[in-house]
Amino acid sequence: MTMMTHQFADVGFHSGELAVQAKAGVGREAGRLVGMMQPAELRGGITGFLANSTFAVITARDSTGRLWASPLTGPRGFLEVTTASELRIHTTPPVGDPLRGLPSQQLVGIVVVEFAARRRVRVNGTLIDSTASTLTISVEQAYGNCPQYIQQRELDRRTGSGTTRPPNPYRDVHLRPRDVALIRRADTFFLGTSNPGRGTDASHRGGPPGFVRVTGDQLRWPDYPGNNMFNSLGNLAVNREAAVLFCDFTTGETLQLSGSAEIEWGDTGRSGDDGRTGRTVSFTSQDVVAGDLLPVHETAHHPYPRNPALTD
Repeated sequence: MTMMTHQFADVGFHSGELAVQAKAGVGREAGRLVGMMQPAELRGGITGFLANSTFAVITARDSTGRLWASPLTGPRGFLEVTTASELRIHTTPPVGDPLRGLPSQQLVGIVVVEFAARRRVRVNGTLIDSTASTLTISVEQAYGNCPQYIQQRELDRRTGSGTTRPPNPYRDVHLRPRDVALIRRADTFFLGTSNPGRGTDASHRGGPPGFVRVTGDQLRWPDYPGNNMFNSLGNLAVNREAAVLFCDFTTGETLQLSGSAEIEWGDTGRSGDDGRTGRTVSFTSQDVVAGDLLPVHETAHHPYPRNPALTD
């Protein structure tokens, strides 16, 4: 695996996104949103949203080039817009995280989620500086996503012994029974994907507990109806590299997986197609990191009221 750079010469949807949109039959609807993919400035409502947010997930590559998704948390203001095209993050992945000390000059994707308000913003660009305490991103794209499938939760910083992060989290190539249990009870996860020529992306996925099926080291989840842009699935259509992050918001446990994924098309409403779109995603885990890396805990939780029912 190699690090990737990009000059951001292209705008609009890339070939993978267009292909998935066409196969899903939503090309015209997606075309109305193409302006969101143009180079953007951090101004107005997005600036205020970032300044008041306390939780984000970054997709990036470690020193070997492997793709991971990692949580980033901090007090309000830890996401600082320094210019209309630059975001400074006043934290870094902690000890034990596979992206600890992540190299700069690489494409990264950020999704910032305000669970209590069911709001999220995606920020994509280039990591131009990485220090022991900050990450600085030259921003190319910044846009909001709809509130669908976001479970409403209140998060507080953990205090006392709960903030201690283990220096040697579990790392292996296989999932343990406790990792499988975490996946099966999860109602939220984060997906990292990358297109070698166009950028790296982090996205949020939500549903009822059990919407992610797991067998051995393979995960499968339904693709629900959304905004029809297909940023993540479009990336997978041209590059199967993927990263998955699960967080147990009550205990602070984290599970980070790096591997490959592919889109599975089939009959609408078949087993596992909870969203009745005919699309599911199959992910094969190749590297596993499990630890206690989330320094927040959940104090209130309200499921998204229109989570699709499980089909099996």
